[in-house]
Amino acid sequence: MAQTNKFEKQFLNALRDIFVGAKVEGDSGYVNLMRIKSRYYEQGVFPQLQKDINTALQPFPDFREELFDKLFTFFQRYFSESGSIYFRYTALHQNVYEKVYTDDRDVILFWKTHMLYYVKTDRIFTSLNVEVDGVKFFFDASKMTLKKSNEKREVVYAFRKVQPEDGTLVFDVAYSEKGKTTKVDDILKDIKKANSKLDDETLNKAFRVFEKQSEVDFFINKDARAFLQEQFDLWLYQYLFAGKNVWSTERLAQLQALKSIAYKIIDFISQFEDELVKIWNKPKFVRNSHYVLTLDKMAGSPVLEKLLTHPNLPQQVQEWRDLGMIDEDFRLEILNQKDLTGAPLNPQYQYLPIDTKYFSDLELDILALFDDLDAALDGWLVHSENYQALNSLKNKFRNRIHTIYIDPPYNTDTSEIFYVNTYKHSSFASMIDNRVDISKELLAKEFVHYVAIDEVEQKLLGFVLNRTFNENKTVCVTVIHNRRGQQGKNFSAVHEYVYATFPDDKNKFIADRKFDDIDHRILRDSGTESFRTDAQNCFYPIIVKDSQIIGFGEVPPDEFHPSGVNEYQPDGSVLVWPIDSENQERKWRYARQSVGNILSDLEVVETGGSKKKKGSIQIYFNKATGTQKTVWESELFDASEYGTKILQELFSASISEEFKYPKSLYLVKECIGSSLPLTENGLTLDYFAGSGTTAHAVMNLNRADGGKRKYILVEMGEHFNTVILPRIKKVAFSDKWKDGKANGGSGMSHFVKYYDLEQYEDVLRRAHYADADLFHNPYEDPYHSYVFLRDLKMLDSVEIDEEQNKAHFHPERLYPDIDLAETLSQRRGKWIKRITAEFVEFQDGERMSLTDPDWQTIKPLVWWQ
Repeated sequence: MAQTNKFEKQFLNALRDIFVGAKVEGDSGYVNLMRIKSRYYEQGVFPQLQKDINTALQPFPDFREELFDKLFTFFQRYFSESGSIYFRYTALHQNVYEKVYTDDRDVILFWKTHMLYYVKTDRIFTSLNVEVDGVKFFFDASKMTLKKSNEKREVVYAFRKVQPEDGTLVFDVAYSEKGKTTKVDDILKDIKKANSKLDDETLNKAFRVFEKQSEVDFFINKDARAFLQEQFDLWLYQYLFAGKNVWSTERLAQLQALKSIAYKIIDFISQFEDELVKIWNKPKFVRNSHYVLTLDKMAGSPVLEKLLTHPNLPQQVQEWRDLGMIDEDFRLEILNQKDLTGAPLNPQYQYLPIDTKYFSDLELDILALFDDLDAALDGWLVHSENYQALNSLKNKFRNRIHTIYIDPPYNTDTSEIFYVNTYKHSSFASMIDNRVDISKELLAKEFVHYVAIDEVEQKLLGFVLNRTFNENKTVCVTVIHNRRGQQGKNFSAVHEYVYATFPDDKNKFIADRKFDDIDHRILRDSGTESFRTDAQNCFYPIIVKDSQIIGFGEVPPDEFHPSGVNEYQPDGSVLVWPIDSENQERKWRYARQSVGNILSDLEVVETGGSKKKKGSIQIYFNKATGTQKTVWESELFDASEYGTKILQELFSASISEEFKYPKSLYLVKECIGSSLPLTENGLTLDYFAGSGTTAHAVMNLNRADGGKRKYILVEMGEHFNTVILPRIKKVAFSDKWKDGKANGGSGMSHFVKYYDLEQYEDVLRRAHYADADLFHNPYEDPYHSYVFLRDLKMLDSVEIDEEQNKAHFHPERLYPDIDLAETLSQRRGKWIKRITAEFVEFQDGERMSLTDPDWQTIKPLVWWQ
């Protein structure tokens, strides 16, 4: 008798695990979500489903156990410990999958997760009693704040007490914040003071035991109903036609009942999963926004005088000192000192960065200095998980982005993505696919899309990009970034890759244009073959007059040597010879007999001329007609020399511990600078911002040629405030740094906005579902009605005025720091012209109230359906 309900219990326990999930403690939206799912199951799903199963089985009660066995067999393959719905594993005997999935239990790469939104990888922590080397430990995780997204966070331990009854050592556990670490020596001292003995080896063993708790991927299925119904139909098809079976009328009726019950379970599951999709894709509030602008932006304005007498100015001055811009001798009166001509005596200080977080009462006055606010900005810095940011930015920046450059974390030991899970490659593919797919909506008609990657995920990334961009052109560029090589057992790698995607191969989107010290003249530039003696027919003068190429001279005899790069002729023309900066005779890339064929691809560049002194004339490839090669090599691409060391010069040597392998500044400049729409202006997006190299590259390009390029950076890590934002301020103040201090150099005028974005985790934490009744809609069955229609979500932030039939939104009831102007700008998809205390005005002239914002615009942010 005990066996009669074995399969029923097995299935119902599995279903309970799907909804209730593994026990988890801590302070987070995920824990709130688990409570909601538990109630949804206990009070809604389970009673209704039992009733419907009993009804369906009335004609054939003997089918009960087989039905539950079949249900368990199907559903248990699609649910993970985190509750995510996807191909958890696929058994080898399931023939319908054998042509697609090759592993015994796993399914390959992207196909396992392509129907998912990747959220994060995190541990499911619970409080834990353990005994290690005879010592009892208790780790309390009940107050642990879990990760908001997929940022790298270490577990930190703090000793609390010794339990007197049994000597158990009690520890509080938390994720690290603001660089906080576990101080083992201090813990051991405190334990000794509590009259207990412990060595560091046993302590670290105990820490490792606690951290072995389940680490899982969190996904949301984009369309759980369609996915599971399709999978069930495939499974049932295989079940029906595998082997030689003869089906009676009763047997077919039983299988029809099985399908009916399975579909009802799927409907229940998808109700909740669809709600998670809505929350994941919900527009997000902009929070905690401020601006950084250099002092020259306020020169001569009354607001500058207010700022220089503001009580918070000493905090700003101290920040300048901490950033290495001024020393202890700096005095404010230096800012107003003039020379005899009336020019600033210390011009460098006009580029000192003002952060409006110190002057919140003056912020609107500062913004009023600009006639067209968003147009005046040089950049936007967004502190957010990148999918949430892209989803929020897409309306405002749709079709405005000319270049996307991203450098996602590599799946390697030295730069590992924080995915400690079985399906590392497929998780990577899912994450990239989600984000590239939505970022595509932001791209302008003429664009270039760059992704840096190494050999581990290079092949898989190419597949994702080709799938996402479809008919657009994607090319893989090999970048020689480390001529010394990365040591391996058999081969030493000297290269990485950059995928470049652009609309087509018919139009010109990418220029053969080199920057800085990378030689972009039409000299040969590799090895001894560059010299005249190796190819005499490539040594001849190009004749220039009035900044135009008018002809090509003949190859001279061996004994002839020109006087220099430029030889000025009596008729006003100039002979330009292929001679390098060290006066060595080189050669052109094209022989005398063929150079005329590329005349339209060449341009004349004149520099340094004056009335008293003749300038230098050089010949370059025309940026609009050149062709990029698929192998890039330069010493300037070395990540150690021009990535890590640049960061060390900006900050200090300690920064290298946090960013061991940043990209070379010059490699990023090469990508951005070779995008033709960005030669003078345009907008670059980087949503894996890292240490902020992309913004640095854009700023340096503008500094070099006076361009008006803009940038958007998105980064979720804590270093957004400790590295990226300070880096922007430093680069604006000076282009030369040493050991974290400005070392002369020149500054640049700059204006940037930075802000936090509401996160998925924030919404889960604040959403109210617990007070609503489930399945009480008399007009629809519970399987197809929107069962969350009566839930509050975040409606406690809204006041209903029944007399006026209006809803009034009160942002302070949700968060204390909502930036309504930017939030409305992103919702409406319009750039901001100006902001006042009462309204925000967009570039098209529309105004929206900031004191009583339009409810229909705000509604999707607080009550989704």
